[in-house]
Amino acid sequence: MAQSEDMTRCIALCMSCYQTCLGTAMNHCLETGGKHVEPKHFRLMMACAEMCRTAAHFMLINTPHHRHTCGECAEICSECAEDCERVGGMDECVAMCRSCAQSCRAMAA
Repeated sequence: MAQSEDMTRCIALCMSCYQTCLGTAMNHCLETGGKHVEPKHFRLMMACAEMCRTAAHFMLINTPHHRHTCGECAEICSECAEDCERVGGMDECVAMCRSCAQSCRAMAA
């Protein structure tokens, strides 16, 4: 079965979000310090990156279980977007997480 256009888009968004979260955490956050490296915030960014990668993987292997991973991914991405907004100076991460959450929510339905 071929991937739908929506799924292909969601995979791309998940991979972009993975790259953005991991890259932002490892570079911007570590270098900025302070609120950016609070354990709760930093763990959330790591969880978000990994969940995005996992959701993309599940869609790529075309398992019906992707609905569960996408549902969880949407939740974590929304939480991460809120927290990155709270910390501040992370607009790219906030926007990416919101786009990914919206797409994953649709895939989970």
